[in-house]
Amino acid sequence: MSKFNRMHLVVLDSVGIGAAPDANDFVNAGVPDGASDTLGHISKSVGLNVPNMAKLGLGNIPRETPLKTVPTESNPTGYATKLQEVSLGKDTMTGHWEIMGLNITEPFDTFWNGFPEEILTKIEEFSGRKVIREANKPYSGTAVIEDFGPRQMETGELIIYTSADPVLQIAAHEDIIPLDELYRICEYARSITLERPALLGRIIARPYVGEPGNFTRTSNRRDLAVSPFAPTVLDKLNEAGIDTYAVGKINDIFNGAGINHDMGHNKSNNHGIDNLIKAMTSEDFKHGFSFTNLVDFDALYGHRRDPHGYRDCLHEFDQRLPEIIAAMREDDLLMITADHGNDPTYAGTDHTREYIPFLAYSPSFKGNGLIPVGHFSDISATVAENFGVDKAMIGESFLDKLV
Repeated sequence: MSKFNRMHLVVLDSVGIGAAPDANDFVNAGVPDGASDTLGHISKSVGLNVPNMAKLGLGNIPRETPLKTVPTESNPTGYATKLQEVSLGKDTMTGHWEIMGLNITEPFDTFWNGFPEEILTKIEEFSGRKVIREANKPYSGTAVIEDFGPRQMETGELIIYTSADPVLQIAAHEDIIPLDELYRICEYARSITLERPALLGRIIARPYVGEPGNFTRTSNRRDLAVSPFAPTVLDKLNEAGIDTYAVGKINDIFNGAGINHDMGHNKSNNHGIDNLIKAMTSEDFKHGFSFTNLVDFDALYGHRRDPHGYRDCLHEFDQRLPEIIAAMREDDLLMITADHGNDPTYAGTDHTREYIPFLAYSPSFKGNGLIPVGHFSDISATVAENFGVDKAMIGESFLDKLV
């Protein structure tokens, strides 16, 4: 019998809580990540008011310097800690895959100088459209359409760019390159980037609308991922006949592996929370695991280096946290975490190698406090033990600490 009948894991995408011990081995625009601190720098520079997460114990998580505007709680309602990444990477797929028990010892390929001509030529031949060579480099997603969107509207060329992540992104104006065509081109790009020297984690369709000077990316984004290289705890749950619900881009990140209920893509964080609550309150979801990704922190504010927007996004989530808790049953467990950092005050525009926060709450809790600092994969081992399935490659359960 499961200790918790249902477990709900919510990933606040990129909400790191301070540089990891190996952060200086990772760089951002040539600057080592050793001084990065997503939550710390937001709290210090623009203030942070998240009373509901603070009540769970966010401000109690051990740090060299306390979160400036997040108080510690003498009697929190939940358990808290921070978790370190083992895998060699600081991207979305690496973080999520490790959260589900995998150890990525060989990082995906990245292209700081842009993609090789061979890849671009193949995409041109398949699509019948030229590729704008000047965009072929690490680029901010909003800046690249600002710089090359007008040209695309005139010529119909493809905007292909990358980032510090192992991704190939294709931006296309929906009125110039229809969504179906964009998706077909991305599917082809996926088929030619499945092995080294161009093993990419994701191909991302980045549609946008509007006019020069006023372009807006739409919610019709699509991520085409590779499947995990080994079974994750999602696979173990699915094989045991246990419900697994995916909210947001989780289904894309795992290429559908181990997921038997997909709640679809999120149009926004709020839409994602609505979908999570819809799953939680469904009469069909009686026993199992839900896995939610809320990406706005990362996509809209971290990469764009907007600490004010990031703070407001955190406030918005915190204000809706009581709704999530209200949708819980007595024997549910809620876990809140992240997948990497993306310090909006830091150099460059890319992810930062950080610890991630971990908060846990259940209406059934009799205790509270801190649990030992661990690793991303400990979440998966905890889920596995709760549902009586084997853990994946790595991870140590802390289920016995949640009482």
